[in-house]
Amino acid sequence: MGAYILRRLALIIPTLVGIMLLSFTVVQFAPGGPVEQIIAEITGQDSGDRLSGGNNEINTFDAGGTSDVSGRYRGAQGLDPEFIKKLEAQFGFDKPAYERFLTMMWNYARFDFGESFFRNESVINLIVEKMPVSISLGLWVMLLSYAISIPLGIRKAVSDGSTFDVWTSGVIIVGYAVPGFLFGILLIVLFAGGSFLDWFPLRGIVSDNWDQLSWPMKILDYFWHMALPILTLVLSAFATTTLLTKNSFIDEIRKQYVVTARAKGLTEGRVLYGHVFRNAMLIVIAGLPGAFISAFFTGALLIETIFSLDGLGKMGYDAVLKRDYPIVFGTLYIFSLMGLVIGLLSDLIYTWVDPRIDFDKREV
Repeated sequence: MGAYILRRLALIIPTLVGIMLLSFTVVQFAPGGPVEQIIAEITGQDSGDRLSGGNNEINTFDAGGTSDVSGRYRGAQGLDPEFIKKLEAQFGFDKPAYERFLTMMWNYARFDFGESFFRNESVINLIVEKMPVSISLGLWVMLLSYAISIPLGIRKAVSDGSTFDVWTSGVIIVGYAVPGFLFGILLIVLFAGGSFLDWFPLRGIVSDNWDQLSWPMKILDYFWHMALPILTLVLSAFATTTLLTKNSFIDEIRKQYVVTARAKGLTEGRVLYGHVFRNAMLIVIAGLPGAFISAFFTGALLIETIFSLDGLGKMGYDAVLKRDYPIVFGTLYIFSLMGLVIGLLSDLIYTWVDPRIDFDKREV
């Protein structure tokens, strides 16, 4: 197992570099960098009027009134070319792309993610500041989805083909098919003062007077604000795990060792939870870290936007719009690294749940 872990750890580095290189390359061709964002604000133009692609020659004028050819930025007319160069140097765009990439990766290897272009704060501090909201969503969604999915999946497997199985499958499929953001909007309309009831708040993770509340009231206030966002995410999250649990149990129930256990006179409960449960839950338990990561990030952007939750998803979206590259690449690096480590952790959980699995005997 030790050799397998070392191989997987060694693969993390080139995989991470490949992800960052691909993303960095794509960004080089994306119009509207931070320099042009500043130019658009100075000239009062729409920030959508962005990089010309380097093929068009645009006339600009220096302070003395003589013309100069920029060839890079639309909307730079009337700005001193020296000022443009200072902006490029400020954001690091006076260096070749390969040099910027190598410098970025060297800093990231030391977990130095720099500062945001527009927020005047370090990227790591911004991530730490926004992370509680995203962790709250991901943690509760994962716990609730597993708490619902596993018992429901077992019941569906035991009563496969029954009326209960058919009706619950219909509900699950409908819930999975409805996009989470549409369900979130529906909950707002129904229960957050949209057109009907006004039972839940529309924005934020806690009330403005949260610091003045007692501890019991703080807990209630927190769940009062998180109820609708969590319910929105749980609707689609528990469907996959439920069907996975059901199918896994059905596969195990049909195996020969179950027939043998029943022939020995064991009760159905002893057969189900003493023999089938451990084998059937292998794939479900091993996917627990991945489920957390999925709940942590999947759909967080839309849900955070709909319910005005200032989390990582919304911060990343705003950073992309503003071309705040330190935040974009810093969060991408951290999340990619977390995903790769979680993948290794899932394999380790496999071996913990079922020691018969030996990854050393297979290729990575």
